[in-house]
Amino acid sequence: MTWTAALAPLRNRNFAWYFASRFVNTLGNMMASIALAFAVLDITDSPTALGQVLAAHTIPMIALLLYGGVIADRFPRTLVLQFSNLASAVSQGAIAALVLTGRAEVWMLVVLSVVHGVVSGVGFPAMASVLPQLVERSELQPANALVSLTRNGMMVLGPTVGALLVVTVGSGWALAVDAATWLVAALLLVPVRLPARQPRGEAPDTLRELREGWSFFWATPWLWIVVVGFGVLNAIHTGAWSTLGPAVADDTIGRQAWGYVLSAEAAGLLLTTVVLLRVRLERPLLLGMLGVAMMAPPMLLLGVSPTLVGLVTAAFLAGAGVEVFGMGWNLAMQENIEDGMLSRAYSYDALGSFVAMPVGQLAYGPLAVAFGFQPVLVVSAIAYVAVVALVLCSRSVRDLPRAPATPASAVTTTTP
Repeated sequence: MTWTAALAPLRNRNFAWYFASRFVNTLGNMMASIALAFAVLDITDSPTALGQVLAAHTIPMIALLLYGGVIADRFPRTLVLQFSNLASAVSQGAIAALVLTGRAEVWMLVVLSVVHGVVSGVGFPAMASVLPQLVERSELQPANALVSLTRNGMMVLGPTVGALLVVTVGSGWALAVDAATWLVAALLLVPVRLPARQPRGEAPDTLRELREGWSFFWATPWLWIVVVGFGVLNAIHTGAWSTLGPAVADDTIGRQAWGYVLSAEAAGLLLTTVVLLRVRLERPLLLGMLGVAMMAPPMLLLGVSPTLVGLVTAAFLAGAGVEVFGMGWNLAMQENIEDGMLSRAYSYDALGSFVAMPVGQLAYGPLAVAFGFQPVLVVSAIAYVAVVALVLCSRSVRDLPRAPATPASAVTTTTP
């Protein structure tokens, strides 16, 4: 693939505006993730409290995912995204205001995280499934890579800048920037025009549409097997890495160093994205699952030897592997599932993948207190590799090929 072909999606007006929206929003989010973690730890030095705030976002998001998939398959996806972005701007702005004024308490952050989780659940399936409506099928890999390039580039700078703001002016400013970017992201979607959809022959029926989505999900082995596997993998990741990680860093390498570790992970994502702009990814799920197994070594090091150099190196390699999976999964979904079912498929994917995340967020703090940080992290790393191996036992996962790169002419038709 030439660089001209790799950058071709940017010449598409719809994709260019969508790309700009994702760029702005991602910049704020990357700073906000680390800022929120340390804002909670400043209020109460407890990984259990941090897990509660994170779970308060995750649980309602999971609860609304299936409904969000139906909405995104029924209404224009950019309109769904605009609503979600505006509501997120309000909820994140309220969190920032409380932190900046020194009035924040854990229960307040829990309540506002619930609000943000609700709107995220509605918006996620639309965000995940809109790309095939913006570009030709032959441009799906470079389009996905460009979106990943934006996200991963901001992930390199975001955590470090966010950590710098935390140790200089406080967590509230990073959260305030995040709130502003949600607003700007909504405005940048206004010029996007999506392809006209074929009218449905039946009246909208949420339960029927959910049943259709479930039937498709269960009839597609590679889809449900990977999703079930990631239900466990994400619980381990959010518990061991996202919940215990900041707490371990606070007592060992320090907050600023934890920002460097997260930035190194993002650098691995970024470098791999650049490679995938040029290299066609065959056998997307086989390579993706092998790549995601690289998340186990940094968990192991976090428990056994949390040194800056070791964690930065392991996080970089983990980021590279995770990006291979992300690209492989998006291509598998977008190339093998028709547009009218895609949002619901993504919603069942997200539901199964995210459903156990609150378990990890809520359980890992008490587990670390009861058994110690090191044993919990070591067992988590071993379990992570074991789950990846079990998923790869399925031939439908190992052997899924790329679909032929046939053009999708419908992307040229627009609606207001």
